[in-house]
Amino acid sequence: MRIVKKLATFAAGLLISFGAFASEGGHLLQSGTDLDDPASLQRGAKLYMNYCSGCHSLKYLRYSRMAEDLGLSEDEVMKNLNFTGAKVGEQIQVNMTPEHGAQWFGKMPPDLSLIARVRGSDWVYTYLKSFYLDESRPLGWNNRLFPNASMPNVLWELQGLQHAEFGEPDKATGERPVLDLKVTQPGQLKEAEFNQAVRDITTFLEYAGEPAALKRTNLGVWVILFLAMFTLIAYLLKLEYWRDVDKH
Repeated sequence: MRIVKKLATFAAGLLISFGAFASEGGHLLQSGTDLDDPASLQRGAKLYMNYCSGCHSLKYLRYSRMAEDLGLSEDEVMKNLNFTGAKVGEQIQVNMTPEHGAQWFGKMPPDLSLIARVRGSDWVYTYLKSFYLDESRPLGWNNRLFPNASMPNVLWELQGLQHAEFGEPDKATGERPVLDLKVTQPGQLKEAEFNQAVRDITTFLEYAGEPAALKRTNLGVWVILFLAMFTLIAYLLKLEYWRDVDKH
């Protein structure tokens, strides 16, 4: 059953990733997320709340629901993952006001509840790995996947400082394409460890986009098995019924 769920998840992710791949010019990396990995979800929640929740809300997810789905107690969530003083039954919001958001970033940072569903998990994973230093930008950072993004690289302490390697200027626009990204000053994590950290955040955001998916996928396997068994019983019943009809 676990194999069936993985194949279904892979197929759905492949379709989403293909659309995002085409729209972003073919630079997406495979995220390798696994919603059946509770440890990854818990690590992702911890990383998201520590590095992302200061600016980005998850207004369609409640602390109590996150605790239940991720196998955490409400006390653990409120003590370690709640930095706004919200109650356990409230949605995950930010303390930042729209005025401060506009002052610091030009506009209020978006809510990320549905980012993985809209963009795809591979896009989120690639985006978080694609920041590089750029002195021409107001915050000193740019992004290869999403050029001129207003967001800084909040994970730079973990990843390190990354620089871009540029190609020849485009004759029409004069812009130099980013050919590659290189970490020139290592961060707190090794490359494989950082990749896993970004994968964990992406997994958590994939979950946040549809919390019911954790139960829906498990239930779906049993529904399919029930329908298969029911179809077999119905077929055998049909044979038995028509056997009596043929005799008359």
